[in-house]
Amino acid sequence: MPEHFCEDELLFILNSDKRKSLTLKYYARKILYFLRQQNILRSLKTFLEQPAEQQSALEGAVLVDQYCNPLADVTLDGISVQVDEIAEKVKKMLRIKNPSHPSLRIANGDCVIEDFELQRQVLFALNSVLYEQLQYKGNECDYYNPLNSYIHQVLLRHTGIPISLSVLYMTLARKLGVQLEPVNFPNHFLLRWCQKPRRSEDIYDFVYIDAFGKGKQLKAKECEYLIGHQVTADYYSAISTTEVLLRMVGNLLNIGKRGEGNEKSYQLLRDSLDLYLTINPDNVQYLLLQARLYFHLGIWPEKVLDILQHIQALDPSQHGAVGYLVQHTLEHIQHKKHPVTPEVKRRSAPEHLEVQYSVGLIMKHKRSGYNCVIYGWDPKCTMSQEWITTMRVHQLSNGADQPFYNVLVQDGTCRYAAQENLEPHSSPLEIGHPEVGRYFSEFTETHYVANEELQTRYPEDTGETLDTVQQLYHRTALGSGSQEETPAAEQNHHQAMLM
Repeated sequence: MPEHFCEDELLFILNSDKRKSLTLKYYARKILYFLRQQNILRSLKTFLEQPAEQQSALEGAVLVDQYCNPLADVTLDGISVQVDEIAEKVKKMLRIKNPSHPSLRIANGDCVIEDFELQRQVLFALNSVLYEQLQYKGNECDYYNPLNSYIHQVLLRHTGIPISLSVLYMTLARKLGVQLEPVNFPNHFLLRWCQKPRRSEDIYDFVYIDAFGKGKQLKAKECEYLIGHQVTADYYSAISTTEVLLRMVGNLLNIGKRGEGNEKSYQLLRDSLDLYLTINPDNVQYLLLQARLYFHLGIWPEKVLDILQHIQALDPSQHGAVGYLVQHTLEHIQHKKHPVTPEVKRRSAPEHLEVQYSVGLIMKHKRSGYNCVIYGWDPKCTMSQEWITTMRVHQLSNGADQPFYNVLVQDGTCRYAAQENLEPHSSPLEIGHPEVGRYFSEFTETHYVANEELQTRYPEDTGETLDTVQQLYHRTALGSGSQEETPAAEQNHHQAMLM
């Protein structure tokens, strides 16, 4: 079918009654995410094929933003309009200071102002508007938040990191007739402004601008104070737009690697690896990381083999790591041909009689206070002894010898909670977790309805959930007292699975 038809159908599913067809919405969102990313990758490849002088750092930043946020409404036109609005504010200030300033007659940076005093006036006005009037600033408190790297979020939140603020600053300066160049300075991205009428490569012929530091202008050696050590002259050189994008994507990649091992950090790692390898497809280090990531997540085994073959051709010395992954990936492909039937847990089984709660119930953690929904349970704690010790499970009244529940938490985490720490929520509410649709098909005001797959694994829980809900409302109506709180034992479910 035509691609726009598929997208329209997916959007129709996603925009229907938000409390129903949750599983359909869950997979529709994933498909739409994938389709849009493929389109953005094609646009990025077209962008990279352009001559270097025609590549805009802003357009590149928008493509990175779009790829990592394919379901958000981010367009180059929309971003450009916002940047133009800031440029108009700068012109307004320039008009007050110098009504005959040539920047007032420049449309979209069509020409470059040669006079250094006029350039200085532009940068003074730009700093005044950006940092004083609009209150843009470097995000020192939450530096490693990926939102700092997305240009639409920088414009929305007026905060960013050195490279994202530098792209904005450089774009604005260029629109106003001042040519600035990006500098790949270690740990702190900078811009440079040439002080000579002719092009120079002497690092002392430039003023360096710290967009993260409110546009502060620095001499060459003053830049070293930003990072606390000396660097060679090479680090003061201007770089291409492609290199700017590699630095930007590299930042996101490092944030993904620093993540907590949850789905959100894995998705960021996947997206940033896709982008990096589109720009630099022969980077063996990141190709190997991509193969290992897909292998760890158990996805795309055929693609893993293609990546490994490419690595082997690029660097035969990697045969040890490649051989190991090839062997286990082939085993994975064989296992996929003979899928394991998921374990079926029946409440009526003798070993499950102590399980009080059922999948779909909205719960509250007695001590931590978080709201959650149950999507699985075990009659006893199934975590490793190391996890049990770390989480001080032995301090619980019933220790590890009690049912434990897999729960989706309102804050987007997955946890493993002891039965004695949970109680049914007195006022059931929707749980805003991205994985809800993976397990449930509908929210019914009082509970979640397990989807077909979850019902297969817990065939007797649906009826139990309905009975519990009815009893809960009857007890609430009678004004029953609250349950006594006890110590907590829970952990991020993904971390638990890695133990």
